[in-house]
Order: sequence, then structure tokens, then C-alpha cells
Amino acid sequence: MTPPVLRFAPSPTGLLHVGNARTALYNALFARREGGTFILRYDDTDTARSTEAFAEAIARDMAWLGLVPDRVEYQSRRLDRYDAAIERLKAAGRLYPAYETEEELETRRLSRRRRGLPPTYDRAALKLSQEDRARLEAEGRRPHWRFRLDGRKVVWTDLVRGEQAVDTATLSDPVLVRADGSYLYTLTSVVDDIEMGVTHVVRGEDHVTNTGVQIEIIEALAGNVPVFGHHNLLTLPSGEGLSKRLGHLSLTALREEGQEALAVAALAMLTGTSLAVEAVADLDALAERLDFAKISRAPARFDPADLDTLTAQTLHALPYAAVTDRLAALGVGGGEAFWLAVRGNLARLADAAGWWRVVEGPLAPVIAPEDAEFLAQAAELLPPEPWDEGVYAAFLAVMKPASGRAGKALFHPLRLALTGASSGPELKALLPLIGRARAEARLKGETA
Repeated sequence: MTPPVLRFAPSPTGLLHVGNARTALYNALFARREGGTFILRYDDTDTARSTEAFAEAIARDMAWLGLVPDRVEYQSRRLDRYDAAIERLKAAGRLYPAYETEEELETRRLSRRRRGLPPTYDRAALKLSQEDRARLEAEGRRPHWRFRLDGRKVVWTDLVRGEQAVDTATLSDPVLVRADGSYLYTLTSVVDDIEMGVTHVVRGEDHVTNTGVQIEIIEALAGNVPVFGHHNLLTLPSGEGLSKRLGHLSLTALREEGQEALAVAALAMLTGTSLAVEAVADLDALAERLDFAKISRAPARFDPADLDTLTAQTLHALPYAAVTDRLAALGVGGGEAFWLAVRGNLARLADAAGWWRVVEGPLAPVIAPEDAEFLAQAAELLPPEPWDEGVYAAFLAVMKPASGRAGKALFHPLRLALTGASSGPELKALLPLIGRARAEARLKGETA
């Protein structure tokens, strides 16, 4: 098979949310698994709403997810390509000028509804003579340009939905060029897909009807029709759709909350499929699980509570190499021994800083009055250094007969004095990191 070419084409008009991440992941990971090309293409021709700040935020979010594009393109830098395509469509008789205002179009839609007709465009502009057009332009009207559909059944085999058909006779001829001369997504996306050699278009199911229109435009421009796949959409737990404009579940917010990128990726991609939603070791492992045939047809609810659980599970399995730089940025030392000691107790990576303070100190021990004598005895019986993970067992073996204590009466006061907490990582792993001097001081009730 020829290596596939896929693209993710966000508009830099807001922050990416988990629904956008779902689409990006399907495209990027399919390309990754199949040895193909993944293009990040900014749909930034809406100059009134697109900003460089949002483009930079998209790049940050993609990098955070670990999705590195092979190419980055900006539609705003390709206007000459769209100009050329428009001229070709005009020459082929597939593009025609229409002069109706939005108010006039709405009046016609309402009239058709009252007559029991679908509210589609009636192609009145095709009946205009050259004189009619000249008169309208003399009145100050500027045309928008519509693509003349064939009015036929367009059929394709969808990666997710199987055989699909759209009868373009039931649709309005789409506007490709606004009256102000700006281009709509329907045109720019098709031209870019053709010229960039995109072989697979994977996107949300809200684009199914667009596909019939876009296939006709692709064929009118003599392009190769790609394979299409339309996945179900993620919603809020309430069932409400996600919105960039309203900032629902933005990747930026999830990152700032301390959620793990791998957990976000796994939940965004696996929710709404027949696959188990579980933590993954890395993006390659997630890519291996990608199966378009296992994506449900129903909308899928994304519950942030599930993300909390998945983030913790992800952290508990991460190797030290995967977090070395992030721990350093938090000011956490201790190397791999510390990470392996604490990772199973973390809900967020930032929690590691709290356990590092337990190790490094200073820490005020928690000592109940009735345990003071017992803990002073423990300080005297601490084994000599060097210490390794066997020191805690050796220490208990001495303390149990010396104190006459066992079970919780033995373990719990030691944990409170040494860590200041009633639960946490195993002391057999923490004690060598704390070291003998700090341990002795804390058992004696001193801050260390």
C-alpha cells in the first residue's frame, strides 16, 4: 500500500478541545502506524477570527499530546492556489454568480417551507441574463459564487460507517466564494487535499453531508477522491456538544489541571468505541489499538472524572525516563529510586513534589504523646548505614521484640513520625531516601 497522507485542519479561532484531539489522534496515529505523512494545516482564511495566538496554542497542544506533524501548512499562504481553482471551475461552467442578500435568501427559505418544499436554494441566479447581472452590480451588489452540483447520488465506502450515499439533488448549491471575495472551507479544503496528495480524510460525522459535495468538487477539479472516515462526536457528560468558542474541555485547561497527555489521548480516542478504555504505555501502543471499525455510531460522552482515574493509572506505570525532565522542572530529585517509590501514590505528577519534601525535609514529625517513648527507642535502634531497601525490614525485626508492639501499633507511629502522613509510599522504599540522620531526628521529635 502506498504510504497514506492524512491531515488535521483546525481553525485558529479558539482553543482545541478533546473533541478536536480525537480527530487529530485518529489522523496522526493512523499515519504513524502505517508509515505515512501527517499534515497540520491551519484553516486560517477567516481573517476576522483567526489569530496567531490561537495558532501558537494549537501547536503547543499538539506538542503536549506528542503529535508531531511532518508538515505544517497555512491556508492563508495559499490564496493563489484557490484563485486558480476558482478560474478552472468558472471555465468549466461549474461556478456561477448569485446576488441575493442573506435577508432575501431567508425569505425564500421560509416561503419554500410554507409550501412544504425543502429550504434549498432555487438556482434563481442561473436564470439571470448578462443585462440582469450588470444591473444588479450597478446597484452596488457584489456576487457570491455557487458551485453547481450535478444533482446525483454520490456514494463512498466510509472507514467508520460503511457504504454511504448523499443525493446532492437535495442540497443547495454551496457557496465557495463570499461576496467579499473570501473563500469558504468547502473550496480550500478540497484544493489543499488534492494538491497535498491527501489519501485519507478522517473527521467528525457532522461532515458526512459535506462529503457528497466535496467529492463532486474534487471530480470537477480532476482530483483523486480520498478515502473518507467519519467518527462519532464527543459530548459533555450532560450530552451537550463541545465548543471551542465556549472553551469546553480545552486541552490547555486539562494540561493546567495536571492531567497526563497520554491519559487525555487514550480517553479521547477510545471513548465511544468497543475497545476498553485503559491507560497506555505510549502513543505507539495507542496507535496499535486504532480500529475504525470499532468506533460506535452514537455520540460518546466524555467524563472528566474518568480522566482523573486514567491520569493516575498512567502515572503509576510511567518509567523514570518518561518523567525525568518534568521532575527536574518541579525541583524533584532522588532519581529513579525516588520515582519508583512514589509513582504508585500520585494522582498528578505535581504530587511528587510533596513526597520529595517528605524525603528532603525539613519535615515536622507527627508524634502522639503515648508514642513518644516508643519512637525514642526506635531512634536508638536504627541500623547503621549504608541503607538499602532491606533496611526497613531489618529495623522492624529489631523493633518488634524490643517494643512488644506489632501490626498497626508498630507501623503507624513510625510512618507518622518519618513522613508526617498516615498513608503513602512504602517505607521500605522511602526510608533509604530519607537517610539515617533525618530519620533519627524525626523519631526524636525534631524537625528535619
